[in-house]
Amino acid sequence: MAFLDLEKGNISSSSTRTASSRGLCRRFVFAALVLSLMLLAIGCSSSEKEPVPVVSVQAATVKTQTIESEISTDAILYPRDQAALVPKVTAPIKKFYVTRGSRVHAGEVLATIEDSDLKGALSESQGAYQQAAATYDSALQSAEHDLKIAKEQFEAAQSVYDSRVTLYKQGAASQKDVQDAQIALSQTSNQYELAQKQYNLKSAEGQLTSAKGKLAAAQAQVDYSKIVSPIDGVVTDRPFFAGETPPAGAPILTVMDLSKVVARAYLTAAQAAQLHVGDAATLVPGNAATEIEGKVTVVSPALDPNSTTVQVWVEAVNPGGRLKPGSTVGLKIVARTVNDALVVPVEAILTAPEGATSVMVIGQDQTAHRTSVKTGIRQEGEVQILSGVKAGDQVVTQGAYGLADGAKVTISTPAAEPQDKD
Repeated sequence: MAFLDLEKGNISSSSTRTASSRGLCRRFVFAALVLSLMLLAIGCSSSEKEPVPVVSVQAATVKTQTIESEISTDAILYPRDQAALVPKVTAPIKKFYVTRGSRVHAGEVLATIEDSDLKGALSESQGAYQQAAATYDSALQSAEHDLKIAKEQFEAAQSVYDSRVTLYKQGAASQKDVQDAQIALSQTSNQYELAQKQYNLKSAEGQLTSAKGKLAAAQAQVDYSKIVSPIDGVVTDRPFFAGETPPAGAPILTVMDLSKVVARAYLTAAQAAQLHVGDAATLVPGNAATEIEGKVTVVSPALDPNSTTVQVWVEAVNPGGRLKPGSTVGLKIVARTVNDALVVPVEAILTAPEGATSVMVIGQDQTAHRTSVKTGIRQEGEVQILSGVKAGDQVVTQGAYGLADGAKVTISTPAAEPQDKD
């Protein structure tokens, strides 16, 4: 008997249909078995608790140490002392006794200016002074002589008058004798007063004083022809040659004391307010590996009107004169020192957008907890903690960003840096 296969449009026999039915049944049973196993697996897995993830981090221990608040800036170097020597007389340079690099001492003659005409003026002034002194001496002697005679005459007339008055009272002298003695006394008194006035000698004294002043001025001009160093130091500039006439006001030599240098820096008002004269400081030359210790000598009491900054001076020794005035150096000034401060690496500090600071503290159960802290001084990769942690606590230094509060952590050791091979 034949059946019609409607889907394929073919006629199949009964035996063929029976075989197909058996294969379909086997496939159905296999699919049901797989579905049962999957449902069983899902049920078993849902009953088990998922393991908590452990995050690997690096940590540091909160320690107690001394920390310093340090201000770093750049500064310009100046010599400890400097003298630009300008001749006070305009004349050709006669001779130089030093050159650039010469070491000199205070009071040493470094150069001379042509002084022939100055010495001539000095001789003339000396003659005028001698003449005025002779005139004064002569006037003085004459006045002393006249004063002495006038005084003797006055005293004699006074004695005669007193004697006549006594005799007149006794009746031994006439009234005319008394009157004559009185007239003589009056005349000698006037002569004595005139002699005293002449003895004043103001005119002669004035001439002598004037001559003395002119002599001193002429001597000063001659002295000005010698260019003398006012300080110990080194000649750093000599722009003219012997025989040249430098313009008025132009220095012919510059002497600097380079035994010490002064680093001048400009700081903000807030930074300068932390400093005091005597604070420790360090100069960091750009071309030298060795830092040079110094100290603050000046903190300007006023702001610079142009930059609204405060000028600060730091003085330091200049070993071997290697620091050159005019060059720029790094400057570090210790503004504050705190002993026994709680300190953590700067990498441990987490800063929120609003500015709040915190650290991740690792508990004994290896759980990290976010803890708010208040920070203080920062120095060379370390931060002072004012509150929030205690000495001995462990804080996360690497791996803290994105770490959830209460997360389990394991502390890993940082990999050693590879060493350079020779």
